[in-house]
Amino acid sequence: MAIVFFSYSHADEDLRDQLEKQLSILKRQGAIETWHDRRIEAGEEIDAAISRTLMESDIILLLISPDFINSDYCYDREMMVAMERHERGDAIVIPVILRACQWHGAPFGKLNATPPDGRPITQAVDRDQAFLEVANAVQAAARKLSGGRTSAEPSSPRQSAARQLRPPVADDAPRSSNLRIAKTFTDRDKDRFKREAFDLIAKFFENSLEELSRRNDGIEGDFRRIDANRFHASVYRNGRALSRCTIYMGGDSGFANGIAFTEGETSESNSFGEMLRVGSDDQSLFLTGLGMRLAAGNNGREKLAPEGGAEYFWSIFMSPLQRER
Repeated sequence: MAIVFFSYSHADEDLRDQLEKQLSILKRQGAIETWHDRRIEAGEEIDAAISRTLMESDIILLLISPDFINSDYCYDREMMVAMERHERGDAIVIPVILRACQWHGAPFGKLNATPPDGRPITQAVDRDQAFLEVANAVQAAARKLSGGRTSAEPSSPRQSAARQLRPPVADDAPRSSNLRIAKTFTDRDKDRFKREAFDLIAKFFENSLEELSRRNDGIEGDFRRIDANRFHASVYRNGRALSRCTIYMGGDSGFANGIAFTEGETSESNSFGEMLRVGSDDQSLFLTGLGMRLAAGNNGREKLAPEGGAEYFWSIFMSPLQRER
């Protein structure tokens, strides 16, 4: 059994939890065991527990984000030790790109990152698929360490010793697998999520319009950021407008209290053709559509990451072009 160590910033704890869920089948099969600093028991010395487990682990996941790069503890203490072990062949280090940041010049930049091509997980339209790509990389590393065996038994004395790091209850006593604790989200959390989602949608449209123009002769895209809460997007074929839209962010109450899509260019905030609102369950924040544009593939019940919301609005924007002859 390979011990998998998560090196991450606490700002990315929700993303770490989502990744750990994708690794559940490998844990159930006895292929891996995961560890991060939230597993430290009361009374343990934090630095000593982290250092000991980091030195004993077989696979080290570097969960890369701006906060990881900015953290002296993650970068200087955990990452540098991890890279030394990787270069000695004592462990396998896998960079996992959670959020967009400058990482190629870091010591781990020479390693093959996951998801493939180093595309940040938070920019994936299907976040579950992105985490699955990471899980596949972990599975491949575990098989490499075990020499291709699928047995749950450890393949080396070092792995056997590492298993002793777990509290006895995990080894010897029956316990429930239902250990999830409900999370609560404040108005501040929801407001921040909505602003970050709007900014991502704006950047998504800007980049997509540029790529649309580059790939298609006679097609010209136009993106205009009006202010912090509104942008216009248009696309033309040989100078003739094919599609225009305005996307704006409303306040916390009133008619438009989410991220609204309306056809055409407008400075008003009293109408929309579709809206994404911030929702939450006991584990995460997400976007949901009102279901006003079912032809675009959303029934109003789907939980969307910001990237999924951007793709949903883009599909509405693109529909006139794809119907046009």
